[in-house]
Amino acid sequence: MTKYTRTELLTVSASRLLEDGKIVFAGVGIPLLASILAQKIHAPSLTIVVEGGAIAPEVAPRWVPLSTNEMRVARRALMLPSITDLFLYAQRGFFDYGFLGAAQIDPYGNINTTVIGSLERPRVRLPGSGGANDIASHCREVIVVLPHEPRRFVKRVDFITSPGYLSGGDSRRRAGLLFGGVRWVLTDLALFRADPETGKLRLKALQAGVRLEDVEGCTGFPVEVDLPLEEILPPTEEELRVLRELDWNRIFIGEAS
Repeated sequence: MTKYTRTELLTVSASRLLEDGKIVFAGVGIPLLASILAQKIHAPSLTIVVEGGAIAPEVAPRWVPLSTNEMRVARRALMLPSITDLFLYAQRGFFDYGFLGAAQIDPYGNINTTVIGSLERPRVRLPGSGGANDIASHCREVIVVLPHEPRRFVKRVDFITSPGYLSGGDSRRRAGLLFGGVRWVLTDLALFRADPETGKLRLKALQAGVRLEDVEGCTGFPVEVDLPLEEILPPTEEELRVLRELDWNRIFIGEAS
C-alpha cells in the first residue's frame, strides 16, 4: 500500500464527507483542498464558495491558493460577489456546509482560533476569526478538521472564536443561532458526530489501525462513544494520485503513515 502523510489522510477522509450537488463554504488549507478533491473523485456537482467572494471557481492543479483572497482562487468562477454579499447568502441559509480548521475544540464543538491563554496575558496569539465565526454561525452543517492532540481537544476552549453548541442543549438556539451547527469533527485518529439533542461530540468511527484507547489518550475530556464503532477506510491509490496531482508541494508534510 502507498504510504501517506497525516495531511493526506485528513484531506482524503474529509473529502468523503462532502456530498454531490451541495454547496460548501470552504476555509483555506485542508478544507479547500478536500473540497476540490471531492469534486474530482465523487462529487462533480459540488459547488465551492470561498470567503474572498468566489463562487464555483475551478482551481488549477498545482495552484491551490494559500489565501481565499488570491486571484487564482477566482479562476473561472461563476460569480465574484463582494464579501458582504457572500456572508448575506450564508445568513439566508444558502450554504449546506461550512468547512473549518481549529486550534482548540471542546466537547460541544466550540472552536478557538484566537488566543491560547488569557486575552490579557496570552501565551500564543492565533490568526483570529476571519470569516470562521460567520461560517460556523450560519452554514447548515459545519465540518471541522484538525490533528488529534490533547492540547487541541480540551474541556474548555480558551476563547470561543466560532460557536459550536456553546454549553449544549438548546444554548445555541437561545443565543440566536436558529439553524446550523457542528455535525462532523474529523481528525487523523477518528470521526466524531455532534449529538443533535445534547450538542456533545460522540465518537462515531476510528481511522484504520487506531484503537479507542488511542483516541481517549489524546482527548482532554471524556469520550462518549456510539457503538458499534465504524472503521474509516484508508486513502485509496486513486485518491492519493488525484490529491498529489492537485497540490504536490504542500501535501508531503510530516512522516508517512
